[in-house]
Amino acid sequence: MAFEPELRSTITCPECGHQETETMPTDACQWFYECKGCGAVIKPVLGDCCVFCSYGTVACPPVQAEKQSHRN
Repeated sequence: MAFEPELRSTITCPECGHQETETMPTDACQWFYECKGCGAVIKPVLGDCCVFCSYGTVACPPVQAEKQSHRN
């Protein structure tokens, strides 16, 4: 069975705490995200590849795929 990544993640703004569920890109990491609550442009924390890995409930699809490949 082929791996199917989770494509939806709820991102929480570190500035104001606003939460928004977004669809993540499948072919790249997202470096910037503009909060729909306060307008802040957030970036990933040092060591993370994208804002979803830093502030989302689900890691980005490339990271999910990498973790899955280590399980097999």
